[in-house]
Amino acid sequence: MISHIKGTVEEKFGNNGLIVDVSGVGYEIMVPALDFENAQLGEERKYYTYHQVRENVEELYGFSTLIAKKIFELLISVQGVGPKAGIAIMSLAEAEEVRNAIANGDISFVSKASGVGKKSAERVIVDLKDKVGIPSKYGATEVKQSQEKVESDEALDVLMALGFSLKEATMALDKIDKDLSTEERIRLALKN
Repeated sequence: MISHIKGTVEEKFGNNGLIVDVSGVGYEIMVPALDFENAQLGEERKYYTYHQVRENVEELYGFSTLIAKKIFELLISVQGVGPKAGIAIMSLAEAEEVRNAIANGDISFVSKASGVGKKSAERVIVDLKDKVGIPSKYGATEVKQSQEKVESDEALDVLMALGFSLKEATMALDKIDKDLSTEERIRLALKN
């Protein structure tokens, strides 16, 4: 299993394909639209990867944050949602916005993804609403248009790296002030 790739972005192709050179070996990875837009040729980047192995094909899907990878893995655990649909859903917005939309039960947001119909979107919401934690904000989620960037929550990524599930990590950080330093937020979350 390939869990992450760190190397130089050598090529960009299609709507979401990258070739990342790691010590002379080029790995082809598919990434969400916002990660694709943020990748600059010649720049060193790290992507958390999901390695899919099927009968005749091996594919890598990459994400700039660990939370994005975990949400993607939850998405593809839903019956009828494969990696291509998962990438399409993750391409709608930053990972926290996607998580928040699912937590809010925002079917219209999920169904805006290419190749995801209303029934699949409903299945995603029903299957994952209780697995992604509580909403960080309420109301409809907007689909992000290119350059608008939402900061990822490093404290959430660290808690998940320590073995917390996405739901446990979001609940642990829910009542902790977001203006505190990342280290302080993690310390308080672990204390509770």
